[in-house]
Amino acid sequence: MKRVVITGMGALTPIGNNLETYWANLKAGKSGGAPITRFDTTKFKSHFACELKDFNVEDYIPRNEARRMDPFTQYALIATEEAIKNAKIDFDVLNRNRIGVIWGSGNGGIQTFTEEMIDYVKNDETPRFSPFFIPKIIADIASGLISIKYGLRGVNFTTISACASSTTAIIDAFNYIKWGKADMIITGGSEAPITAAGLGGFTASRALSTNNENPATACRPFDVSRDGFVMGEGAGTLILESYEHAIARGATIIAEVAGGGMAADAYHLTGTHPEGEGAFLGMQEALDDAGIEPKDIDYINMHATSTPIGDPSELIAIERLFGTNPDLNISATKSMTGHLLGAAGAIEAIASVMAIVEGIIPPTINTKNVDPEFDGKFELTLGSAQKREVKYALSNTFGFGGHMASAVFKRFER
Repeated sequence: MKRVVITGMGALTPIGNNLETYWANLKAGKSGGAPITRFDTTKFKSHFACELKDFNVEDYIPRNEARRMDPFTQYALIATEEAIKNAKIDFDVLNRNRIGVIWGSGNGGIQTFTEEMIDYVKNDETPRFSPFFIPKIIADIASGLISIKYGLRGVNFTTISACASSTTAIIDAFNYIKWGKADMIITGGSEAPITAAGLGGFTASRALSTNNENPATACRPFDVSRDGFVMGEGAGTLILESYEHAIARGATIIAEVAGGGMAADAYHLTGTHPEGEGAFLGMQEALDDAGIEPKDIDYINMHATSTPIGDPSELIAIERLFGTNPDLNISATKSMTGHLLGAAGAIEAIASVMAIVEGIIPPTINTKNVDPEFDGKFELTLGSAQKREVKYALSNTFGFGGHMASAVFKRFER
């Protein structure tokens, strides 16, 4: 089995339109929550989200090209370009047949679908669909366009496991390289769900916070007053390579992927198992795959979306596996970014890797009154970032349908 390393990363998030800004704002505890600006939310129960800020797609992609893509694909291409530049890749000197793309998205082109169907109804149900309608909405189109842009002919597909999608993609990419089926894979995820359909649908499922008076502090994981998640948007990209391939091309290695685990709650359509069955199994499999013990993990980037049921079930699973350990740093970076759904795992994997690289744990913000059941059992990294050595970090993401995915990242050592 080959070692798998990370040589580049790119981020487009509600708290930063590039990797450097995203990480700086994570460390600073900056919230991305604010009133929605792109459509009228007056008749909705929830009026806020974590939108991208100061973002103009034409700063990155020519207008004629951008209009042929749904925003989730635009986001994917933008984050990927940064990661490729970050990794200093020259595809002309590499074997493109051994380089692939494995991407994650839970909703695909939901904005395009919504807009086209509204137009269809408004125009007396006369079919005047754009010839780009289907290519814009299908979830696999982001991985396809990344491969087309860079001429990459290796393995290419998209994973869909709801909010676990991009972690699933990262684990799949890790496995393909580990098994020797690819030399390099571009992986991660993107999501653009802040639409009328997205907001209305998640509100109807009682998943979203309705704390409209305090959008910047509405996402408050572990707090007794938490009332649902805050929707976010964006993308994250990681460049994964075999160790040998990275060394041969003189790449700077950022960190190593040590293992991954996937499981299912097999319990409920949208809710997590109250005892965290799937979360426990996924985390245990990830540790087994990495060949480490629970005591080896220094930091867990939790899924923790700030829902009444989800946060406790994940903490129960962590307590089952890791025991009560005040020295284990845990944080919920969704308190700052909101929940990027299928892209959440990608930007949280990046946060986990940066925690290893810089020895800084990003904080959980907005949490003032921790649920008494868990208060004092763990170091929840409340309020501000903490310095500590991190050798191993675990990143959790869970999704509707009971999907569970956990990835372990490791400090790189030759």
